Amino acid sequence: MTAEAERLVSENLPLVYACVKRFTGRGETPEDLAQAGFLGLIRAAAGFDPALGCRFSTYAVPAILGEMRGLFREGGAVHVPRKDKDRARLLRSKADALASRLGRAPTVSELAEAAGISAAECALLWGVFTPPLSLSVSEDDPDAPARVAPVPGPEEAAVRRADLERALGRLSPEDRALLRLRYREDRTQTETAAALGMTQVQVSRREKKLLARLREELGDG
Repeated sequence: MTAEAERLVSENLPLVYACVKRFTGRGETPEDLAQAGFLGLIRAAAGFDPALGCRFSTYAVPAILGEMRGLFREGGAVHVPRKDKDRARLLRSKADALASRLGRAPTVSELAEAAGISAAECALLWGVFTPPLSLSVSEDDPDAPARVAPVPGPEEAAVRRADLERALGRLSPEDRALLRLRYREDRTQTETAAALGMTQVQVSRREKKLLARLREELGDG
């Protein structure tokens, strides 16, 4: 893995925890979901090309969610070899010691450096024993430094943004143009109608249908 891919994994680890929340209570454990998500993140980091013209989070979220959905399709948990479980336990101990020394939760890069492994390998091992509480740990929790840090808002926003961009991509060019004029260029329905060769009533009706469809696809029912 390149240094740039390592950096992307290290900086975007919280995306995995934001994605785990999508599948809470559906039969798979947070640990297995996180492990699968880390694999998706690593693959996304290895295959990302800035020339694609999109944010890394937009590119990575589908890969992360895809690996998680694979658990349900395959009907089984992620298989973790015994030796990796043992290494994960050692990594946890090292993380606790490093957290005590730093006075905060170590970053993936810091933990990987301390353990003498890559950020990608560190991320995968970290997911082996991710406790459920670590996905929503309070900043006031005295044990927080030894656990995964709480998911910050920007990561959840990135997941939402990626979902929205995919949903918009499934619309026709005409429907995307209508929403762009209304919500990106902030045009009135009358101005939008004139630009698209429609009536104001047609724009109003179509807009309502499109918004209802997007709400349903995004789970905002």
